[in-house]
Amino acid sequence: MQFHLNGFQAGDPELHPAGQTQLPIQPDAVDVLIVGSGPAGLVLAAQLACFPNILTRVVERRGGRLQLGQADGIACRTVEMFNAFGLAEKLLREAYWVNETAFWRPQADARQGIHRTGRVQDTEEGLSEFPHVIVNQARIQDYLLDSMLKSPQRLAPDYNLELTDVARDSHPTHPVLATLTHADGGQAVQVRARYLVGCDGARSKVRAAIGQQLRGDAANHAWGVMDVLAVTDFPDIRLKVAIQSASAGNMIIIPREGGHLVRMYVDLGEVTEHNRTAIKATRPEQLIAAAQRILHPYALDVKSIAWCSVYEVGQRLTDRFDDAVDGAGAAREPRVFIAGDACHTHSAKAGQGMNVSMQDAFNLGWKLAAVLQGRSPSSLLASYSQERQPVAQTLIGFDKEWSAMMGARPKDPLNPAAGGVDPAELQAYFVKAGRYTAGVATHYPPGPLTGQGTWQGLARGLVIGTRLHSAPVIRLADGRPMHLGHAATADGRWRLYAFADASGQALNALCHYLEHDPASPVRRFTAPGADLDSVLDVRAVYQQPHRELKVEQLPGLLLPRKGCFGLIDYEKAFAVDPASSIYQQRGIDAQQGVMVLVRPDQYIAHVLPLDGYRELEAFLQPVFIAQ
Repeated sequence: MQFHLNGFQAGDPELHPAGQTQLPIQPDAVDVLIVGSGPAGLVLAAQLACFPNILTRVVERRGGRLQLGQADGIACRTVEMFNAFGLAEKLLREAYWVNETAFWRPQADARQGIHRTGRVQDTEEGLSEFPHVIVNQARIQDYLLDSMLKSPQRLAPDYNLELTDVARDSHPTHPVLATLTHADGGQAVQVRARYLVGCDGARSKVRAAIGQQLRGDAANHAWGVMDVLAVTDFPDIRLKVAIQSASAGNMIIIPREGGHLVRMYVDLGEVTEHNRTAIKATRPEQLIAAAQRILHPYALDVKSIAWCSVYEVGQRLTDRFDDAVDGAGAAREPRVFIAGDACHTHSAKAGQGMNVSMQDAFNLGWKLAAVLQGRSPSSLLASYSQERQPVAQTLIGFDKEWSAMMGARPKDPLNPAAGGVDPAELQAYFVKAGRYTAGVATHYPPGPLTGQGTWQGLARGLVIGTRLHSAPVIRLADGRPMHLGHAATADGRWRLYAFADASGQALNALCHYLEHDPASPVRRFTAPGADLDSVLDVRAVYQQPHRELKVEQLPGLLLPRKGCFGLIDYEKAFAVDPASSIYQQRGIDAQQGVMVLVRPDQYIAHVLPLDGYRELEAFLQPVFIAQ
């Protein structure tokens, strides 16, 4: 973490200096209006709050902060994202870590009981440096809200405001007109925005305003969910557990943070027109009784219920996530976007909903910032729906299959004709699907922000279109062991990681080109007077141990002078960790070296040779506006 750049700053270093421009408390004209303060809305707000010159407003119909949320699973990929916001440490300290998953099914010779048939590592070894964790949605939102209050904007939601209408007109700068109503029945207010983002849930009014619909079918299978404090002799109560009983239904157990609370997803069976009303009216004591039957012969004594609900499994998706097509079917520049549950809904079994929603917002946030700051053309915003809608479609396909398997009865080895799912097959599918549940399965295809794989062989483990898979390095200037990916923060900058060739000459030549050539992206796209790394943050990884390298011999690009005092940034150069070489871990060509270009949302945009200057220029030219 870097601070004191423009003068000594006493107190909390996470409290950024307030922006110089005093913004009105409730502005009626904004750059971005965010509707909804759920996980997607707050990730977007936290991203935009980093930029003091972007006027952002968040409106929420609730009266204040969420006290108890429904979602709880935080995928490894989401923790990686939270680390870029400086929130991972707090999250990991408080959360329950999902280390292992156990599988239980009926005994072959005693079908009325259950026994453990498998116990596997929850996340594949080496998939991420962070674990899969569990923490209440309300706490996730608290982290983001606190981060926003410490940002240059000192941003906080305006509560008790509900969106009632959205319209686009020909206004030259703020063509989106939103009508808001106070919850206390006060006079309606109107806000003009350059862009509006609907993060207002499955009943989204923003989605309706842009003519989109959630399409899909319910699976006609109901589950009850409850967070409980209980006493039990079930031995795996502090593990994630998938249970298949012979005739009482299935159940998923997920321990919660704090060491005592447990979430139970209880199978309530098939839903028909005849029983739907009765199932929706399932009482807490009925859920407890169902859980007790599934756990037999183990006892379950529920002492307290913190929260419970009943829902039907369903996966739905909109055709697009923006208003880039008007009511007459004509193409136009997108100005209104939807994210999260407003454009896709998932079951709770695969833990996708909240995680995918926050990744939507992370994808959109840096693009909005780049356009509003004049660093990128507005055409960049079309890539949001183009990238995220197919991701949601793929994850819904996985979610359907996984939910169907979890809702099926176990196959009886003594009566195979009765059908069902083989518990061994369920366990095998869980292991196979680990990349989806960890959140690292997203792979953007070649496009405007994702290059072709011509030089992929130079870094086989850093795959174009996937998130940067971090690995350990040693920071050269202070000898600090760290992960390379942790050098990046959610500040809207692109990263160029240059892995040195065997001699180091190609790396030195690259640094000289980037620093001095007028055609280089650093020179061409950085505004006059701005820090040299304000658009493209270049960092280098050397092959030698850090004690064999000399800071004073680094290229000038890796020791940039920054801020009002021209202080030197010593955190641009790294060496391999001798205990775990990043070159070997990520399949980097040690003879030739490689450039790895990474987008602000941590996804790899391109892999290029160290002398691929023109290819780098050609790729970035449509992304940025020359300064």
